[in-house]
Amino acid sequence: MDEMMSTENMEEVRVLEAQIERLQAEVEALQCQQQNNNKDITLQLRGKMKDAMSYLCGQTQGELEEKVMSQLKEEVEELEEDLKQQTQMNGICLNSCITKTLQSGSKVVQQLCVSGQCAELVFQVEFQLSEVKEGQQSERTISGLNVVMDNSDPQNFSSFLSGVEERSDLLLFFRTLRTFSDRCDDRGRTFKHFKEKYPSVVSFPGGSRSEVMALNHPELPGCVLFVHWSVEVSCEGEVTPKVGLLTKIPEEALQLFPFQSLGGAAEAFQSLLRILGPEAAVESVIRAISLSQES
Repeated sequence: MDEMMSTENMEEVRVLEAQIERLQAEVEALQCQQQNNNKDITLQLRGKMKDAMSYLCGQTQGELEEKVMSQLKEEVEELEEDLKQQTQMNGICLNSCITKTLQSGSKVVQQLCVSGQCAELVFQVEFQLSEVKEGQQSERTISGLNVVMDNSDPQNFSSFLSGVEERSDLLLFFRTLRTFSDRCDDRGRTFKHFKEKYPSVVSFPGGSRSEVMALNHPELPGCVLFVHWSVEVSCEGEVTPKVGLLTKIPEEALQLFPFQSLGGAAEAFQSLLRILGPEAAVESVIRAISLSQES
Protein backbone atom coordinates (compact mmCIF):
# COMPACT_ATOMS: atom_id res chain seq x y z
CA MET A 1 0.00 0.00 0.00
CA ASP A 2 2.80 2.42 0.99
CA GLU A 3 4.67 1.60 -2.20
CA MET A 4 1.60 2.42 -4.31
CA MET A 5 1.13 5.83 -2.56
CA SER A 6 4.84 6.62 -3.00
CA THR A 7 4.64 5.76 -6.70
CA GLU A 8 1.57 7.98 -7.16
CA ASN A 9 3.26 10.88 -5.35
CA MET A 10 6.30 10.57 -7.59
CA GLU A 11 4.09 10.65 -10.65
CA GLU A 12 2.37 13.82 -9.41
CA VAL A 13 5.72 15.48 -8.71
CA ARG A 14 6.93 14.68 -12.22
CA VAL A 15 3.70 16.11 -13.70
CA LEU A 16 4.06 19.29 -11.67
CA GLU A 17 7.71 19.67 -12.65
CA ALA A 18 6.76 19.28 -16.31
CA GLN A 19 4.07 21.97 -15.96
CA ILE A 20 6.56 24.30 -14.27
CA GLU A 21 9.03 23.79 -17.11
CA ARG A 22 6.34 24.55 -19.70
CA LEU A 23 5.34 27.70 -17.82
CA GLN A 24 8.95 28.85 -17.61
CA ALA A 25 9.34 28.27 -21.32
CA GLU A 26 6.19 30.29 -22.03
CA VAL A 27 7.43 33.14 -19.82
CA GLU A 28 10.78 33.20 -21.61
CA ALA A 29 9.01 33.21 -24.97
CA LEU A 30 6.76 36.09 -23.93
CA GLN A 31 9.75 38.08 -22.61
CA CYS A 32 11.60 37.51 -25.86
CA GLN A 33 8.55 38.57 -27.88
CA GLN A 34 8.14 41.74 -25.77
CA GLN A 35 11.80 42.61 -26.26
CA ASN A 36 11.47 42.12 -30.02
CA ASN A 37 8.36 44.33 -30.06
CA ASN A 38 10.22 47.05 -28.17
CA LYS A 39 13.05 46.82 -30.67
CA ASP A 40 10.58 47.17 -33.55
CA ILE A 41 9.01 50.21 -31.91
CA THR A 42 12.41 51.75 -31.27
CA LEU A 43 13.45 51.28 -34.89
CA GLN A 44 10.37 53.20 -36.05
CA LEU A 45 11.16 56.18 -33.81
CA ARG A 46 13.74 58.85 -34.46
CA GLY A 47 15.92 61.27 -32.59
CA LYS A 48 15.29 61.89 -28.91
CA MET A 49 12.21 59.63 -28.73
CA LYS A 50 14.30 56.73 -30.03
CA ASP A 51 16.99 57.42 -27.44
CA ALA A 52 14.42 57.58 -24.66
CA MET A 53 12.68 54.34 -25.73
CA SER A 54 16.02 52.57 -26.09
CA TYR A 55 16.95 53.70 -22.60
CA LEU A 56 13.63 52.48 -21.16
CA CYS A 57 13.91 49.14 -22.95
CA GLY A 58 17.34 48.57 -21.45
CA GLN A 59 19.13 48.29 -24.75
CA THR A 60 21.86 50.72 -23.65
CA GLN A 61 22.90 52.18 -20.32
CA GLY A 62 25.95 54.34 -19.64
CA GLU A 63 26.61 55.97 -23.00
CA LEU A 64 22.93 56.55 -23.81
CA GLU A 65 22.22 58.00 -20.34
CA GLU A 66 25.12 60.40 -20.75
CA LYS A 67 23.88 61.36 -24.22
CA VAL A 68 20.32 62.03 -22.99
CA MET A 69 21.58 64.17 -20.10
CA SER A 70 23.81 66.11 -22.47
CA GLN A 71 20.89 66.78 -24.82
CA LEU A 72 18.70 67.94 -21.93
CA LYS A 73 21.46 70.29 -20.78
CA GLU A 74 21.74 71.74 -24.29
CA GLU A 75 17.98 72.28 -24.43
CA VAL A 76 18.01 74.12 -21.10
CA GLU A 77 20.88 76.33 -22.26
CA GLU A 78 19.03 77.09 -25.50
CA LEU A 79 15.87 78.03 -23.58
CA GLU A 80 17.88 80.30 -21.28
CA GLU A 81 19.49 81.98 -24.27
CA ASP A 82 16.09 82.45 -25.95
CA LEU A 83 14.71 83.98 -22.75
CA LYS A 84 17.70 86.32 -22.57
CA GLN A 85 17.19 87.43 -26.17
CA GLN A 86 13.46 87.95 -25.60
CA THR A 87 14.23 90.11 -22.56
CA GLN A 88 16.67 92.20 -24.58
CA MET A 89 14.15 92.61 -27.41
CA ASN A 90 11.05 93.52 -25.43
CA GLY A 91 12.73 95.00 -22.35
CA ILE A 92 10.54 92.96 -19.98
CA CYS A 93 12.24 90.71 -17.43
CA LEU A 94 10.06 88.04 -15.76
CA ASN A 95 11.18 87.13 -12.25
CA SER A 96 8.63 84.49 -11.27
CA CYS A 97 5.60 82.59 -12.57
CA ILE A 98 3.28 80.64 -10.27
CA THR A 99 0.69 78.33 -11.86
CA LYS A 100 -2.25 76.60 -10.17
CA THR A 101 -4.62 74.26 -12.01
CA LEU A 102 -8.24 74.97 -11.11
CA GLN A 103 -9.95 72.63 -13.57
CA SER A 104 -8.81 69.80 -15.84
CA GLY A 105 -10.34 67.66 -18.55
CA SER A 106 -11.74 68.86 -21.86
CA LYS A 107 -11.55 72.39 -20.42
CA VAL A 108 -8.37 73.27 -18.54
CA VAL A 109 -8.41 76.37 -16.30
CA GLN A 110 -5.21 77.66 -14.71
CA GLN A 111 -4.58 80.55 -12.33
CA LEU A 112 -1.30 82.32 -13.13
CA CYS A 113 0.64 84.92 -11.19
CA VAL A 114 3.52 86.54 -13.09
CA SER A 115 5.87 89.14 -11.62
CA GLY A 116 8.67 91.07 -13.28
CA GLN A 117 9.89 94.48 -14.27
CA CYS A 118 10.38 96.70 -17.28
CA ALA A 119 13.30 99.06 -16.61
CA GLU A 120 12.30 100.81 -13.35
CA LEU A 121 8.65 99.71 -13.46
CA VAL A 122 7.84 96.70 -11.28
CA PHE A 123 4.61 94.80 -11.95
CA GLN A 124 2.61 91.75 -10.93
CA VAL A 125 -0.04 90.23 -13.18
CA GLU A 126 -2.69 87.71 -12.12
CA PHE A 127 -5.16 86.10 -14.54
CA GLN A 128 -7.01 82.90 -15.43
CA LEU A 129 -6.07 81.02 -18.59
CA SER A 130 -8.78 78.73 -19.99
CA GLU A 131 -8.11 76.22 -22.77
CA VAL A 132 -10.92 74.30 -24.45
CA LYS A 133 -9.88 71.38 -26.66
CA GLU A 134 -12.00 70.26 -29.61
CA GLY A 135 -10.34 67.46 -31.51
CA GLN A 136 -6.96 68.62 -32.79
CA GLN A 137 -7.74 72.29 -32.16
CA SER A 138 -7.80 74.28 -28.94
CA GLU A 139 -8.94 77.77 -27.97
CA ARG A 140 -7.37 79.82 -25.19
CA THR A 141 -8.97 82.77 -23.40
CA ILE A 142 -7.82 85.09 -20.60
CA SER A 143 -10.15 86.33 -17.87
CA GLY A 144 -9.99 87.90 -14.43
CA LEU A 145 -6.96 90.06 -15.24
CA ASN A 146 -5.54 91.99 -12.29
CA VAL A 147 -2.45 94.21 -12.60
CA VAL A 148 -0.53 95.62 -9.65
CA MET A 149 2.20 98.21 -10.21
CA ASP A 150 4.69 99.62 -7.72
CA ASN A 151 4.01 102.79 -5.73
CA SER A 152 5.69 104.99 -8.33
CA ASP A 153 2.93 104.23 -10.83
CA PRO A 154 1.68 107.63 -12.08
CA GLN A 155 -1.98 108.56 -12.16
CA ASN A 156 -2.17 108.75 -15.96
CA PHE A 157 -1.12 105.08 -16.22
CA SER A 158 -3.65 103.91 -13.63
CA SER A 159 -6.61 104.87 -15.81
CA PHE A 160 -5.15 102.79 -18.64
CA LEU A 161 -4.75 99.80 -16.32
CA SER A 162 -8.41 99.97 -15.35
CA GLY A 163 -9.44 99.60 -19.00
CA VAL A 164 -6.97 96.76 -19.58
CA GLU A 165 -8.28 94.84 -16.58
CA GLU A 166 -11.86 95.32 -17.69
CA ARG A 167 -11.12 93.91 -21.16
CA SER A 168 -8.56 91.33 -19.91
CA ASP A 169 -6.22 92.54 -22.67
CA LEU A 170 -2.89 91.14 -21.46
CA LEU A 171 -1.10 91.69 -24.79
CA LEU A 172 -2.02 95.39 -24.85
CA PHE A 173 -0.70 95.78 -21.30
CA PHE A 174 2.75 94.38 -22.09
CA ARG A 175 3.00 96.26 -25.40
CA THR A 176 2.04 99.58 -23.79
CA LEU A 177 4.22 98.95 -20.72
CA ARG A 178 7.33 98.76 -22.89
CA THR A 179 6.47 101.95 -24.81
CA PHE A 180 5.55 103.80 -21.61
CA SER A 181 8.79 102.70 -19.95
CA ASP A 182 10.84 103.86 -22.96
CA ARG A 183 9.25 107.33 -22.89
CA CYS A 184 9.88 107.60 -19.14
CA ASP A 185 13.50 106.59 -19.70
CA ASP A 186 13.84 109.27 -22.39
CA ARG A 187 12.60 111.88 -19.92
CA GLY A 188 14.94 110.60 -17.18
CA ARG A 189 17.99 110.71 -19.46
CA THR A 190 17.12 114.23 -20.61
CA PHE A 191 16.65 115.50 -17.05
CA LYS A 192 19.93 113.87 -15.98
CA HIS A 193 21.75 115.47 -18.92
CA PHE A 194 20.52 118.96 -18.01
CA LYS A 195 21.38 118.44 -14.33
CA GLU A 196 24.95 117.49 -15.21
CA LYS A 197 25.31 120.35 -17.70
CA TYR A 198 23.60 123.09 -15.62
CA PRO A 199 23.97 121.99 -11.96
CA SER A 200 23.42 125.49 -10.53
CA VAL A 201 20.12 125.96 -12.37
CA VAL A 202 18.47 122.52 -12.52
CA SER A 203 16.95 120.65 -9.56
CA PHE A 204 14.37 117.91 -9.04
CA PRO A 205 11.79 118.56 -6.28
CA GLY A 206 10.39 115.02 -6.57
CA GLY A 207 13.55 113.13 -7.49
CA SER A 208 15.20 112.39 -10.82
CA ARG A 209 12.40 109.97 -11.85
CA SER A 210 9.66 112.57 -11.29
CA GLU A 211 7.77 114.50 -13.96
CA VAL A 212 8.98 117.92 -12.81
CA MET A 213 12.30 119.69 -13.29
CA ALA A 214 12.80 123.02 -11.53
CA LEU A 215 14.85 125.88 -13.02
CA ASN A 216 16.14 128.30 -10.37
CA HIS A 217 17.82 131.69 -10.75
CA PRO A 218 20.24 132.16 -7.82
CA GLU A 219 19.89 135.93 -7.91
CA LEU A 220 16.09 135.76 -7.88
CA PRO A 221 15.18 133.61 -4.87
CA GLY A 222 11.66 132.25 -5.04
CA CYS A 223 11.43 132.74 -8.79
CA VAL A 224 11.20 129.26 -10.29
CA LEU A 225 10.29 127.84 -13.68
CA PHE A 226 8.93 124.31 -13.68
CA VAL A 227 9.23 122.02 -16.68
CA HIS A 228 6.39 119.49 -16.37
CA TRP A 229 7.11 116.46 -18.57
CA SER A 230 4.34 113.87 -18.31
CA VAL A 231 3.78 110.66 -20.28
CA GLU A 232 0.08 110.27 -21.08
CA VAL A 233 -1.49 106.90 -21.90
CA SER A 234 -4.90 106.60 -23.55
CA CYS A 235 -7.35 103.76 -22.92
CA GLU A 236 -6.30 102.27 -26.29
CA GLY A 237 -2.63 102.21 -25.21
CA GLU A 238 -1.42 105.23 -27.17
CA VAL A 239 1.58 106.77 -25.36
CA THR A 240 2.12 110.52 -25.77
CA PRO A 241 4.73 112.70 -24.00
CA LYS A 242 3.46 116.15 -22.97
CA VAL A 243 5.83 118.94 -21.94
CA GLY A 244 4.74 122.24 -20.41
CA LEU A 245 6.26 125.23 -18.62
CA LEU A 246 4.90 126.61 -15.35
CA THR A 247 6.03 129.70 -13.44
CA LYS A 248 6.24 130.47 -9.74
CA ILE A 249 6.83 134.15 -9.02
CA PRO A 250 6.53 135.71 -5.51
CA GLU A 251 4.28 138.73 -5.02
CA GLU A 252 7.31 140.97 -4.47
CA ALA A 253 8.81 139.99 -7.79
CA LEU A 254 5.64 140.59 -9.77
CA GLN A 255 6.29 144.33 -9.54
CA LEU A 256 9.55 143.85 -11.43
CA PHE A 257 8.05 141.94 -14.37
CA PRO A 258 5.27 142.91 -16.76
CA PHE A 259 2.24 140.70 -16.07
CA GLN A 260 1.56 140.13 -19.75
CA SER A 261 5.02 138.72 -20.45
CA LEU A 262 4.67 136.23 -17.60
CA GLY A 263 1.26 135.13 -18.80
CA GLY A 264 2.63 134.38 -22.25
CA ALA A 265 5.58 132.26 -21.06
CA ALA A 266 3.69 128.97 -21.40
CA GLU A 267 2.44 129.80 -24.89
CA ALA A 268 5.90 130.91 -26.00
CA PHE A 269 7.37 127.65 -24.70
CA GLN A 270 4.80 125.62 -26.66
CA SER A 271 5.87 127.48 -29.81
CA LEU A 272 9.47 126.48 -29.10
CA LEU A 273 8.36 122.89 -28.64
CA ARG A 274 6.73 122.78 -32.06
CA ILE A 275 9.81 124.29 -33.72
CA LEU A 276 12.72 122.78 -31.78
CA GLY A 277 11.38 119.71 -30.01
CA PRO A 278 11.39 118.98 -26.25
CA GLU A 279 15.11 118.82 -25.49
CA ALA A 280 16.11 121.88 -27.52
CA ALA A 281 13.15 123.90 -26.22
CA VAL A 282 13.97 123.11 -22.59
CA GLU A 283 17.65 123.90 -23.12
CA SER A 284 16.74 127.25 -24.66
CA VAL A 285 14.94 128.19 -21.45
CA ILE A 286 17.83 126.96 -19.30
CA ARG A 287 20.37 128.86 -21.37
CA ALA A 288 18.27 132.03 -21.08
CA ILE A 289 18.33 131.71 -17.28
CA SER A 290 22.06 130.92 -17.28
CA LEU A 291 22.88 133.93 -19.47
CA SER A 292 20.82 136.27 -17.33
CA GLN A 293 22.66 134.89 -14.30
CA GLU A 294 26.05 135.59 -15.88
CA SER A 295 25.07 139.11 -16.91
